[in-house]
Amino acid sequence: MSDQSITVSRTIQAPTQDVFSVLTNPERHPELDGSGFVVSDEKTDRITATGQVFRMNMTGDHMGGDYQTDNTVTGYDPNHLVAWQTAPAGTPPPGWEWTWELKSLGSDSCDVSLTYDWSKVTDKELLSKITFPLVERSALEGSLDNLASAVSG
Repeated sequence: MSDQSITVSRTIQAPTQDVFSVLTNPERHPELDGSGFVVSDEKTDRITATGQVFRMNMTGDHMGGDYQTDNTVTGYDPNHLVAWQTAPAGTPPPGWEWTWELKSLGSDSCDVSLTYDWSKVTDKELLSKITFPLVERSALEGSLDNLASAVSG
């Protein structure tokens, strides 16, 4: 971990393609979220390529209650990686990114890493309003636990 990112990892007892299928379906993201911020998705198109944008309905005191985010897909490699940068709806991403990386351990398990990286946030006004990390390590670990439950259920 650097001072501008957090990475958590664990082995999940499910085929890589099953894990990737859950991660690339924004409709499933609320059940994965360990932070409690993600409420629901606004549209449920599956993530299939970089450049796509998916919108999520969110809630959190840091934003004064309910809000929406636009998430621009910045990385996509089937069964290996999916990443996106998050921004308040209708605005360009200010620089924080979520990256899920998968490494197959055979036909029925994979290593999953989740990285929350805010190293590209340079907006001084934003940095004065939000203290990073906004999402703590324990919430990221909770997301991995939730993912393991989502693919086993």
